[in-house]
Amino acid sequence: MDYMRLKARAKINLALDVCGLREDGYHEVRMVMQSIGLYDGIELKRTIKSGIYVSSNIPFFATSETNLAYRAAKLLMDEFPVEGGISIYLYKYIPVSAGLAGGSADAAAVLYGVNRIFRLDLSLEELCARGVKLGADVPFCLMRGTVLAEGIGEKLTRLDTAPNCPLIIAKPPINVSTKAVYQALDATHIESHPDIDGMIEALGSGSLKDVIGHMGNVLEAVTIPMYPVINEIKKNLMENGAMGAMMSGSGPTVFGMFETEEQAKIAFGELKKTHLAAQVYLTNMYQERKFERNAGR
Repeated sequence: MDYMRLKARAKINLALDVCGLREDGYHEVRMVMQSIGLYDGIELKRTIKSGIYVSSNIPFFATSETNLAYRAAKLLMDEFPVEGGISIYLYKYIPVSAGLAGGSADAAAVLYGVNRIFRLDLSLEELCARGVKLGADVPFCLMRGTVLAEGIGEKLTRLDTAPNCPLIIAKPPINVSTKAVYQALDATHIESHPDIDGMIEALGSGSLKDVIGHMGNVLEAVTIPMYPVINEIKKNLMENGAMGAMMSGSGPTVFGMFETEEQAKIAFGELKKTHLAAQVYLTNMYQERKFERNAGR
């Protein structure tokens, strides 16, 4: 196999709690993570010439050694003796610096693809163990679906499938540093913690209403005061029919969950009129457990 096309799925956090600060400086988290329909397309080609070659449909997108897709390929190609090199083309659609794990999803897809193309025969668990070196979200982006993430995000437990529903994904015209948000968080003085166990039970019930009732993100208390537009987007979505709306990850992207696609389409149009968000997408939940081959755009 010398060629693959993959979909690198974005994620949202249905619930995100921070339990404390570890001695190594990382925060201990409990999160319920969910793959969604929005994705980047990843095209991988084995090359005769050795090396890693990354390009993208977005001219300003970093394609050097700082790019997570590049680093993912290098991680495996440095560890294992491979013949030739790899060409990576990124069709970027997931907003950048948005709390949607776009970079981590790209890295996960590249790990999966390089493993297949060079026939390294690494298991999912072995790929996850390597992926966490690139970022805490990479193991989840390899597993995908509905997952409880603990530790720094590397301890994963598959959960009951989240009820499918239409989603609006809206990113305001700002970028948020995940590192800055966590540095500003006082983990010892969090006033309200999401009920993660309650969310897990809600997923088991299959009730969308119960799932929405247990949503929560402690990082909103940090990011929203910095960027009030996040709350404005949440308010707009709720006023236009969303059953629930919340910031994903460290932000600034907001997602809204709807009962019907018709309601979501109306809300999509109303939000676009406001210009609160620079990027707005209409999508849904996603549950497939494996990367789809031959599915890039």
